[in-house]
Amino acid sequence: MSFVSEFRTSITKAIILASIIFIVGCEQSVAPAHKKNSQLLIYCAEGSPITLNPQTSTSGTTIDAASATIYNQLIDYQPGTTELRPSLATEWTIDETGTKYRFKLRQGVEFHSNQYFSPNREFNADDVIFSINRQKQPSHPLHALYGANYPYFKGQGLGTLIRNIKKIDDYQVEIELTRPESPFLSILATPFLPIQSKEYSDFLMQKEQLELFDKNPIGTGPFQYVAYETDSYLRFKRFDQHFAYISPIKNLVYAITPDPAMRFARFSAGECDMMRYPLPVHIKLANQDDSIKSIQTSALNVAYWAFNTEKEPFNNVKVRQALSLAINRKAIIRSVYDNQAIQAEGPLGPSSWAYDNELTSTQYNPEKAKQLLLEAGYSSGFELDIWAMPVQRAYNPNARKMAEMIQQDLLEIGIQSNIVSYQWGTFLRRVRLGHHQTVLLGWNADNGDPNNFLTPLLSCLASQNRSNYARWCDRNFDQLILQARQETSPEKRKDYYIQAQKLFAEAKPWLPIAHTPNNMLIQNEIKGVTLSPLGTLSFEGVHFAQESTDIKKLPDSQKNKQEQL
Repeated sequence: MSFVSEFRTSITKAIILASIIFIVGCEQSVAPAHKKNSQLLIYCAEGSPITLNPQTSTSGTTIDAASATIYNQLIDYQPGTTELRPSLATEWTIDETGTKYRFKLRQGVEFHSNQYFSPNREFNADDVIFSINRQKQPSHPLHALYGANYPYFKGQGLGTLIRNIKKIDDYQVEIELTRPESPFLSILATPFLPIQSKEYSDFLMQKEQLELFDKNPIGTGPFQYVAYETDSYLRFKRFDQHFAYISPIKNLVYAITPDPAMRFARFSAGECDMMRYPLPVHIKLANQDDSIKSIQTSALNVAYWAFNTEKEPFNNVKVRQALSLAINRKAIIRSVYDNQAIQAEGPLGPSSWAYDNELTSTQYNPEKAKQLLLEAGYSSGFELDIWAMPVQRAYNPNARKMAEMIQQDLLEIGIQSNIVSYQWGTFLRRVRLGHHQTVLLGWNADNGDPNNFLTPLLSCLASQNRSNYARWCDRNFDQLILQARQETSPEKRKDYYIQAQKLFAEAKPWLPIAHTPNNMLIQNEIKGVTLSPLGTLSFEGVHFAQESTDIKKLPDSQKNKQEQL
């Protein structure tokens, strides 16, 4: 336990205490023994969100900050599962062509208010149309706000897939697609399609203050935004009019602590109630401490090393194959993940129903890598950059360490490398612009459909819209995943996906590295935490031991009607 005691000096405690006081304000008690009585929950976050609008970023840090708190979608997931359930839509039907989806909307749903705006009406169909068209229509008044790119919406091709969305009445909307799309409902349940307030937008437009829309967001979610200081804190208060449940947590604070050792020190000292993305050593220490608890669930994710195929020499498939053969992934699994991950062989993991069990493993083979470099015309090697993300994610607890191990492996085949990193927002922006040569990143699934990995990460459209960081475009691959999306038979869909995985394995646009479980550390007094296989964060049902939850039950998910209109 010396690792913990190293950070429990009086100076560190003083710094932690001072920062928490600054975060929550003098009206809140910060002593751990009193947090449960003050209804204050402090979550140790691993980084600063790039934005508070999930439409405009695929960053998991952003999704954790905004989607668990501020917003709701038409549909979402039963906690801890990939089972769809009603949210702002209470039920839906699909016509016989598979292209028209009609949604009945929940009545009596209230929006948040803030210092600039108080709503005069409840949620209705106008807000749904407004929120989807913001991403779809370049002429929408908010479409170009802050140069927004909408990477998920564009990467999924929703701009062309959605033909039209129309209002039937105040509490019914119909979305018409250009073609059948099997995973469409799952797409709607992702955090990238939050429902926002048209009335708020109209009000700010009149005031000529549209820039406040995303900086001071309002939604229908269980918590209201209060304040945000980059790299310091993010603060919310409970929304007592939430339609689904009233949380026992009155005040919620994200204590932003990028350094994993300091984050664990803060947590183990009792200054944080919950902590995600612990290092393997933190999980071991937690298992030795009776006052804290480690929880884990299987997850749909992948960590990978992507090659920018728009740049030489990474546009040469033999070079990409050589780089893949040069990396000792088993050593990475041991050292970076402490054997708490499985080696990845493709974008999909074994828990996916479309996983190719017969996919040939890429074996560590430096000699074969050298031979491929010789055939590609690089017998003397070359120099490259490895971009390593500066934050922890469930799929990669330590990108810097991983980059260092890759760097050493590359030396064996005559390749020199430099490790590059930036602040998280800058890092993602530069990667999207294609400044990188190679990059260590990953993906947590937003729904349980295989399409959620293949289309936004590897399609030609995703390459154009910057969520495909390999900038790889293979028209045969695209055709296969398109056929899978249009097909309704699970067996035929799986066959298309398996063919697509084989093309990926041959082309090697990136080296898959690992699939990991989701982990969280919580104080023993925290109850009701449910981890999602999708990697998303939720405070639904979370409460202190002596508190009771006051949950309004959502309608039975069996109301999800998929029948002819």
